[in-house]
Amino acid sequence: MNLNFLKGILLFVILLLAQVLVLNHIHLFGCATPLLYVYTVLLFPRGFPRWGILLISFLMGLLVDMFSNTPGVAAASMTFLGFLQPYVLTMFLNRDSAEDLQPSMKSLGFAKFLYYAAILVMVYCLVFFTVETFSFFNWLLWLECIGGSAALTVLLILAIENLRKR
Repeated sequence: MNLNFLKGILLFVILLLAQVLVLNHIHLFGCATPLLYVYTVLLFPRGFPRWGILLISFLMGLLVDMFSNTPGVAAASMTFLGFLQPYVLTMFLNRDSAEDLQPSMKSLGFAKFLYYAAILVMVYCLVFFTVETFSFFNWLLWLECIGGSAALTVLLILAIENLRKR
């Protein structure tokens, strides 16, 4: 097994435990919940097989669903995010970039990584809260949940990236 793959699994286990034990109980202003496990999908390298990204994303979402009592919501959202990740990543890379480039603040630069993370987290929150709510009757709360959770998640991802950079 590849050392980077094992590091990725360890990172996901740590983020899953943090999500289940701590972050699921945080609801700022009644709507903003950090969804930090999304960070693991953002870190898939450029040359990783797409079927592998989809399979791993689905399994990660399934694990989150099992521990968070959100039946199928995280699995569907993570699978969709795994589908989009390679396409969004190529928008921020040069054509001559290495095939095994792993997206990070160090490899992409702060601005590109911020946009990359913000786009994927916003899409994830949009899908997650739309599937979870499955109703547009209270659309203002729906928008607050999407915006607040996305902003909080991106801030936490940037904080972790800043720590990893050192």
